[in-house]
Amino acid sequence: MAKRANAEILEVAGREVQVSNPEKVYFPKAGITKLELVRYYLAVGEGALRGIHNRPIVLKRYVHGVEGEFFFQKRAPDKHPDWVKTVRLSFPSGRTADEVVATDLAQLVWMVNLGCIDLNPHPVRADDLDHPDELRVDLDPGPGVGFDGVREAAVLVRQVLDDFKLVGWPKTSGSRGIHVYVRIERRWGFDDVRRAALALARDAERRAPGLVTSKWWKEERHGVFIDYNQNAKDRTVASAYSVRPTPEGCVSAPLRWEEVPRCELRDFTLRTMPARYAQVGDLAAGMDQAPGSLEPLLELASRHEAEGLGDAPWPPHYKKQRGEPTRVQPSKRKEMPLVVVAKAAKKADALAGLARWHERHPRASAHLTEEDVLVDAMRGRFTTWTRIRVNLRHVPRDERPPAETHAPDYDPWENMRSSS
Repeated sequence: MAKRANAEILEVAGREVQVSNPEKVYFPKAGITKLELVRYYLAVGEGALRGIHNRPIVLKRYVHGVEGEFFFQKRAPDKHPDWVKTVRLSFPSGRTADEVVATDLAQLVWMVNLGCIDLNPHPVRADDLDHPDELRVDLDPGPGVGFDGVREAAVLVRQVLDDFKLVGWPKTSGSRGIHVYVRIERRWGFDDVRRAALALARDAERRAPGLVTSKWWKEERHGVFIDYNQNAKDRTVASAYSVRPTPEGCVSAPLRWEEVPRCELRDFTLRTMPARYAQVGDLAAGMDQAPGSLEPLLELASRHEAEGLGDAPWPPHYKKQRGEPTRVQPSKRKEMPLVVVAKAAKKADALAGLARWHERHPRASAHLTEEDVLVDAMRGRFTTWTRIRVNLRHVPRDERPPAETHAPDYDPWENMRSSS
């Protein structure tokens, strides 16, 4: 391999892998370089590889580090080594993509060199793209919900799984929440796995309605949202040992269940995880030996449907599904007085727009709760953008500000329209 200027060649899994710009700072606040990120993944290599092994992966590239723009890349780069494997996926949109599949550490390091800070695999293996082997429980805290609420929700999920004879494998998300993965037999398609996840979410909500919610629309949520739609086809979740784009480089860390009630997200970073990994090993190592059946959860789903509790909303870019309820947001059904106050390419710019809205409308702001401010990460074609809405339900009618021109008013599709 010809070495480029300002590059380092590593011997990984019997191959030479080039790390370009190894001293480039990826985490400015912590001073973490690209090479340090690579060496982290090598230190936890067996565990990190187990989380993505033989799975198609969406490349989420931070080529300028965590403070720069990122973009999603489903298709493998046209120019990639012949030892980098790919598999062709089809999506609900009808499009296809040849996505990267990692089976050794050399391929993992090659992805990190492209600027992939976290790893985002599909819940299927390359040899069977139609039958997931993971049910993924994503616990997402709503506004005003601390991590203690997420931990409590995870313990509740374990109780539900136990009752349905399934084994849950918890890990921090590395961002704000907790994931619980369930290894399942490869007998069911995506729709059935999502249906089982929805039944699980609803059962957890029935047991603790003040703690968790299965409601899809943000304006209807409270507490910790159990995101059943993470099990729909084409959805990916950061895998075990993935470094997340936080200032200190938090890690999605596998946990023992007894650790869950006292764990903290910042306990696990790319600088602390190698020592923990050396001490306790890969806590997710036994997942493949514990596949379970979805039949009990699917029976629960059938009971829900017989009782009149049918399907729940799907993500907006999916085709309308048979039996799915209306996708009209509650706010657009005039049930909730929501106003959009900012749309921006960067979250910081949207939050600045929100601050200006508060300054313009102090009387209305005084009535708001944390749950009334909805910060939405919206999907664009290759990246995400931020929309902020304010629910005026607690503001007296005569004090509610009218809808205004959004400031900022980002249009993610403007460039596409201007080039067509």
